[in-house]
Amino acid sequence: MIRPTRRDVLRYGAATAASSLAAPAIAETWPSKPIRIVCGFPVGGLTDIFARAYGEGIAQSTGQPVVVENKTGASGAIAAEFVKSAPADGYTLMWTISTTLIMNKVLFRKLPYDPDKDFVPISWMDAGHLPTILHKSVPAGSLADFAQYARGHKVSLGTYGAGSYSHVAVAALNRHFGLNMEAVHYRGEGPMWVDVGSGAVQGGSGSVAAASSVLQTGNGRAIAVPTKVRMKKLPDVPTFFEQGVTDVAFQVRGCIGLVGPVAMPKEIVLKLSAMMVELGKSDRIQKILTTFGIDMAAQDHVYFEKYLAEEGPVWIELVKGLNLEPQ
Repeated sequence: MIRPTRRDVLRYGAATAASSLAAPAIAETWPSKPIRIVCGFPVGGLTDIFARAYGEGIAQSTGQPVVVENKTGASGAIAAEFVKSAPADGYTLMWTISTTLIMNKVLFRKLPYDPDKDFVPISWMDAGHLPTILHKSVPAGSLADFAQYARGHKVSLGTYGAGSYSHVAVAALNRHFGLNMEAVHYRGEGPMWVDVGSGAVQGGSGSVAAASSVLQTGNGRAIAVPTKVRMKKLPDVPTFFEQGVTDVAFQVRGCIGLVGPVAMPKEIVLKLSAMMVELGKSDRIQKILTTFGIDMAAQDHVYFEKYLAEEGPVWIELVKGLNLEPQ
């Protein structure tokens, strides 16, 4: 039996005495029936693609069927409410993103779940670098060039949602360069990149995969990548940091994560966590990472907890700085 740390005791303190006594037996036989993964976002998106790819890997590793159910809406809140109320036996899990676990605390007045208390982190996955891409009509090859252009022209940058990373990026660029660029909000990356590709807005920030049509047709070009390390997919594009833009907004990371109800037996969390790390090394997952320009596969529960503790508060302050009216 693995001895829990003090942190584990606090995290699992919400479990009842009865469920605590039953946990070792549940963990010993897990899994003995199909596993359900609830995805808080639509079919075909990166979160769903990861859920299905890793889900198939879990099925192959355990010998039990894995079913992915998409319960979309309210930035993942609908799925979160469902999963928090599910039995904490390792048979109902949630695939979600940092917005659901962190930013929703600022974006909504009231949530039907507690992001800090209702879930146990199992595995963290990088959501990928989100480069800033400009329409070909903008004569700028660097952030400094772009700032100079924006000082003499009316500039609008698309975002894939109020409170999203792309919205934070517009605010951070305005703050760093003393600009007044407008953030134009869309319902997701698809329509945003359509308008970037046509020149209806001068640029935007988002995933390489979603922006592929803009980049491949030459209608847009990437001028900066967040975080301190260049993307393998765009090795010639310098980072914000390299270009002297050291705002914390371009150093924190979004994530995709696998979580479960908070009272899940620790032994099951550890099994799943280790399984996810191994699955991340598989050829199938590596191909998906390459396609989406993601440089890091699944990490374990310890890494996930550290991310939430260290980068979560930074995201909260960044979103608060947007002065959005909570929904």
